[in-house]
Amino acid sequence: MVAPRKAAFAEESAEVEVLFANMEKLKGLTKKIQGSLNRLETSGKSVEEAIGPIYGNTRRLQITNSNIDKVIDVIERLRAPLDQSNNEERIIRSDPRSTGISEYISSLDRATRALAGLRSSNLKSNQAAMSELSSLLRFGAKQLEDIFREILREDARPLEPLHYITKQKPFPPIPEDKVSRLRLIQSHIVASMAQTSQSPEYPTNKAYTEIRGDYLAGCLRNLAAACLSTARKTNADAIYKPGTNGIATYSVALEGLAYAEYDSLCPIFSRDDWARVCTATFRNALNEFGKTLRDLNIHIQNNLLTDCFLAFEIIDVVTNLTSRLDKRIGELKQPITDVLKPIRETAKQSLPRMLEDTRGRVQALVGLPNDGSAVPVTTEVMARLQALTTYLRPLSSVMTSMGDGGWSVISPAASTTSLPSTRSFDVGADGNELFAHYASDMLEALITSLDGRSRLLLKTGNVQGIFMANNIAIIDRMIRSSDLQPLLAGLAPKIEQWRKKAVAKTLEAWREPSGHLLDVQYTNRNTRPASGGGPIDSMSVVKSLGSKEKDAIKEKFKNFNTSFDDLVARHRSYRMEKEVRSQLARDIQAIIEPLYGRFWDRYHEIDKGKGKYVRYDKGQLAATLASLG
Repeated sequence: MVAPRKAAFAEESAEVEVLFANMEKLKGLTKKIQGSLNRLETSGKSVEEAIGPIYGNTRRLQITNSNIDKVIDVIERLRAPLDQSNNEERIIRSDPRSTGISEYISSLDRATRALAGLRSSNLKSNQAAMSELSSLLRFGAKQLEDIFREILREDARPLEPLHYITKQKPFPPIPEDKVSRLRLIQSHIVASMAQTSQSPEYPTNKAYTEIRGDYLAGCLRNLAAACLSTARKTNADAIYKPGTNGIATYSVALEGLAYAEYDSLCPIFSRDDWARVCTATFRNALNEFGKTLRDLNIHIQNNLLTDCFLAFEIIDVVTNLTSRLDKRIGELKQPITDVLKPIRETAKQSLPRMLEDTRGRVQALVGLPNDGSAVPVTTEVMARLQALTTYLRPLSSVMTSMGDGGWSVISPAASTTSLPSTRSFDVGADGNELFAHYASDMLEALITSLDGRSRLLLKTGNVQGIFMANNIAIIDRMIRSSDLQPLLAGLAPKIEQWRKKAVAKTLEAWREPSGHLLDVQYTNRNTRPASGGGPIDSMSVVKSLGSKEKDAIKEKFKNFNTSFDDLVARHRSYRMEKEVRSQLARDIQAIIEPLYGRFWDRYHEIDKGKGKYVRYDKGQLAATLASLG
C-alpha cells in the first residue's frame, strides 16, 4: 500500500515542479510584454503628437468636401430647368400637327413648370434663360393659336338656314372631336398666359369671336335681304298680310344658330368666359339683325297706315324670340330687346295715326253716292280693325304702354334711345278691353264723320239715313263675321243705337204719305164709325160725307198715291245692303200698311172702284210694300 502511494506523490510533485517552472517562464514573459507596452506607449505618444495636425486638416477637408457636394447638388437642381428647356425646345419649335397636339401641349406645360422653377430661384444669372424660355412659350402659344384658328375655319363656311328650317333639322354645332381639341388648346393658353402675361384677354377668345362671329353673320345675311325684299309691295294701298314678311323665318334661324353656337362654346371656354365670348361672338349677327329691323322700320314709317301691322308682327316675333332665348342664353335678350325699341315706337305712332286717318279720309270726301250706298272707307276701316285682331298680344303690350285712351292724340316720335316703359311689360293689363276701347273710338270717329259729311253732301234725310244705315250694316256684318265678334260684343248696344238713328231718319220721309191717311171723324153725327173691329161699310161712310169732305178724301188719296209712288220709286233706286233693305221694308210696312188699311176700309168707295183716286187696294199695297225688301 505504501509503495503505490509514494508513486502517486512523486508524480504530483513532478507536476508541481513543472507548474512552477512554467510560472517562472510566464513571469519573465510578462515582464517582457510590460516593457514592450511601455515602449509602445512612448511611441504612440510620439505618433499622436506627429499625426494630430494631419487629422485636423483631414476633418476640415471632409467638411469642405461635403459642402462642395451640396453646392454641386444645388447647381444641378438649378440647371435642371435649363436642361429641360433645351430638351423641350426641339418639340416646341416643331409643327404641332406632326408632333400631336397633346404631346405638344405636354411639352409646353413642362416648359412652363421649368420657367416657374427659374423664377422661384430668384437668381440674376437666370434672367437670360427665363427670357429665352418665355419667348419659347410665346412661340408655342402662337403655334397653338394658329392651330385653333385653323380648326375653327374648317367649319366656318356659312350654311343655308332654310335647308334646316324647312326640314326641321337642328343647326349643326362644332363637331365634338374638334371641340375637344379646341378645349385642350384653350385650357393651355389660359394656363400659359397666367405665367407669361398679365393681360386678361386671351388670343383664342378673340379668334373664336372673330371667326364664328363672321360665320353667324354670313349664315343670316340672305335672310336679312329676304326680309327687306318681302316688305316691298306691288300695291301701295294693300294692307300687310300676316306672315308675308320673312322676319319669322329670320328669327327661327337666329334662334337655332344661337343654340348650336352656345352648345359649342360652353365646353371650350371656362364658365366665367361664357357670357363675354357669347356676346362678342353674336355681335356681328345682332348688328345685322338690328340693321334689318331699322330698314324695316323705315319702310313701315313710309307706309304706316298699311304696314303698321308688320310692326306688330315684328314685335310679336322678336318678343317671343327673346323669351325663348332667355331660358338658355340670357346674354342675348337685352341686345335684341334694344334693337326692337324703334319698332315699338313706330307701332305706338300708328294707333293715333289710324284714328286721324279715319277722320281725314271721310272729311276728304267731296261727294257721296246719291244712291245711298256705303263708301269704301268704311270697309277699309273695318279691315284695319280685323287685321289688328291678328296681333292682339303685341297690340296689348303697345296699348298698355300708351295707357287707356293714350291713342287719342298723335305724339311726337319718341327717341329711339329712350328706355322702354315698364308698362310695356304689364302682363296684368286687360288687352282685349283696351282693344275694345280703341275700336270703339275708331268706329265713333268713323260714324260721326260720316254723319257730318252726309248732312252736308246729301240733300234729303231719306238718302242720308239709307247711307248711314248701309255703312252701319257693313260695320255690324264685318264684326259678326270675324274675330272682332267676341272682342266687340260690348259695342252691340252702341251699334244698335246708331242703326236706329239711321232708320229713323229714313222713315221720316215716309211720314208724309202716312199723314195723308189721317182724317177727321165726327162722333155726333147719325152715322158713327163702326166699333168693336167689325167690317166697315165704305159705301155708307162715303154717303154720309158732304161734298167738301168727299173732295178732301179724294185729295188725300191722290196725294197719298203721288207721295207713295215717288217714295217707292226713290226707294227702289237706292242701293242698300241686304239686311238694310229687308229691315227698312218691314219698318215701312209697319208704318204704312195699318194706316192705309184703315183708310181704305172707310173710303175706298169714294171712286166706286174706278181706280181714279184709290189706286191700291189693300192686297196691292201689301204686295208693293213687300217688294221693297
